[in-house]
Amino acid sequence: MSQILIAIIAALVGIILGAAGYWLVRKVILKGQKEAILADAERQAEAIKQEKMLQAKERFLQLKSEHEQKCNERNKAIVEAENRIKQKENSINQQNSELGRKNKEADKLKTDLNFQLDQAKAKADEYEKLRNDAIRQIESIAGMSAQEAKNQLMDNMKAEARSQAQSYINDVMDEARLTASKEAKRIVINTIQRTATETAIENAVTVFNIDSDEVKGRIIGREGRNIRALEAATGVEIVVDDTPDAILLSGFDPVRREVARLALHQLVMDGRIHPARIEEVVAKVSKQLEEEILETGKRTCIDLGVHGLHIELVKLIGRMKYRSSYGQNLLQHSREVANIAAIMASELGLNPKIAKRAGLLHDIGKVSEEEPELPHALLGMKLAEKFKEKADICNAIGAHHEETEMTSIISPLVMVADAISGARPGARREVIESYIKRLKDMENIAQSHNGVTKTYAIQAGRELRVIVAADQVSDQEAEVLSADIAKKIQDEMVYPGQVKITVIRETRAVAIAK
Repeated sequence: MSQILIAIIAALVGIILGAAGYWLVRKVILKGQKEAILADAERQAEAIKQEKMLQAKERFLQLKSEHEQKCNERNKAIVEAENRIKQKENSINQQNSELGRKNKEADKLKTDLNFQLDQAKAKADEYEKLRNDAIRQIESIAGMSAQEAKNQLMDNMKAEARSQAQSYINDVMDEARLTASKEAKRIVINTIQRTATETAIENAVTVFNIDSDEVKGRIIGREGRNIRALEAATGVEIVVDDTPDAILLSGFDPVRREVARLALHQLVMDGRIHPARIEEVVAKVSKQLEEEILETGKRTCIDLGVHGLHIELVKLIGRMKYRSSYGQNLLQHSREVANIAAIMASELGLNPKIAKRAGLLHDIGKVSEEEPELPHALLGMKLAEKFKEKADICNAIGAHHEETEMTSIISPLVMVADAISGARPGARREVIESYIKRLKDMENIAQSHNGVTKTYAIQAGRELRVIVAADQVSDQEAEVLSADIAKKIQDEMVYPGQVKITVIRETRAVAIAK
């Protein structure tokens, strides 16, 4: 037991001594490592310190160099500014000295001018005195005042200038005719010859032919109820008189008359004629006619090669078939204007498609039901603008009666084509009263001028012959008179085509032998 205890104590003592030895050895080793680490850290810190000091010195030297460079540049700029200021001061001093010299010269020149003005004024007074003396002597010799002589001289000069001006105008017009008339006539005549469309005369009455009076009685109906129903449905007056085998459809709107005619035709063919049937047939015929109008417009556009029109414009073109202008069918007239304008545009090297399009649309304002108080040309221009037509086409439509300024080169072609189509012999007709009134107005305009003794409108108003008194109007004044009358007729009257004014002045000497 004691041995075991001794062994245990010996083991404990050994362990304690081993642990103490380990601790001592480890402490020595750690102390050596610590001293080595500290020494190495001191060396690295010294190296870093030396490196930073070198970098600081280099940065200091760099900043010093830059600062010195900036100072040198600033000093250089200051020196240059001082030099410029000195130069400006020298220039200003020179200008001041030059200005002073010029002021002295100007004062001297002013003095000389005042002296010369005084002398000139004295001479002018002397001249005026001599002139007045000469005028008084001339007036006493001539027997008239200076003002009277001046007026007489001015009258003579005015008459001479008027005569020379008229001669110059005549020469210029003759020269213009020589250069332009031949080509213009060729183009217009060629256009007319190549466009041979038929002219159609319509009026406000349509004749509906029937087979017998029995049919007429069925159309009238009991106590006229069928006629009243037909008139109420179509807006057309039905005239039933003693005319055999015919009924008259009277109305200002050709479309309504056509609806009435087609409705009557279907009613007569069907045989059932009563108010309810009449309303049904009129509604059906109206729809069919609208479709036919659209089809007519499309067919016209295809025939003329005009594409891309708005559908509403196509409908308006179709409605032209049932409208007339002075008795001329409006659709035929528009087709003819389109062809004439296109041919003239081709002859002149312009775009014939644009001219044809403008010619076809130039009268669409006549078939529109919008704003009837506007002139048809301006209304047509407004419709074309509404449906996105080009500006030159809109201007050609609005300016073909010169109701707006022409801004497109196509506009005069459409105006001329419209005049050519309307001026064809037999193309149009006017009421006899308005025709006679136009001729009388034309004669009265010429009669209102001084020296005119007689006036005659001949060739259906195409020529106006004016006879003047030979003792009141000279040959030169006759030329001026014809131009004045032409201008007044052009400004105050509306007429198709052209009017030729011929002034006749003759002197007769009569003697009788006995």
